[in-house]
Amino acid sequence: MGRPKALLDYHGETFVARLIRVFGKFCDPVIVVLGHNADALREMIPANIAVNPDPDRGQLSSLQTALTEIDSDFLFSPVDCPTVREETVEAILRALGPRPPASLPGLVPTVDLVPVPIKAQPGIAGVADAASGCVGYGVVIPRYHGKRGHPVCVSRSLREEFLALPPTAETRAAIDAHPDRIRYLDVDDPGVLADIDDAEAYRKIAT
Repeated sequence: MGRPKALLDYHGETFVARLIRVFGKFCDPVIVVLGHNADALREMIPANIAVNPDPDRGQLSSLQTALTEIDSDFLFSPVDCPTVREETVEAILRALGPRPPASLPGLVPTVDLVPVPIKAQPGIAGVADAASGCVGYGVVIPRYHGKRGHPVCVSRSLREEFLALPPTAETRAAIDAHPDRIRYLDVDDPGVLADIDDAEAYRKIAT
């Protein structure tokens, strides 16, 4: 595709700029994880930046890089899933449980993943986690026509489990370890399944 995925255009915005804008309505801060070409990309990204020193270890290593900078519930998505709707993000946050406005980080790893803290906003639900003494879901995953997608919202109570995994492990290993704490949220938004891995996939969303 000729350039980093983060800088590909989607309806007049780069992938990463759109995710920052959409997540930024509900999350604070938004953290973008950079890997290769971090110095060249840094000035083009209007968000907090974290740098994965070895992104070849895989997607989880980028998420772990961001998680070392926060201690809260969080929302995360790969940068190559730029088409999710704002109302879907809001529904995912509501599904995890009641919370104050703009209190959650949002994470966007451009090396494939971006984590973001969630804002506490009036009427926006927050994650009910064990650390705060609440009982609730640990993870909310959007689902479209039976297929799970992104972004994923995770309780602070599972943060240490994500950090304890080997950086080369699969991100879903920490999630699937707690099937009883997962809530699947069925949404009418094919954007949760977007996965722009090649020129053909990009052509489909760009037209």
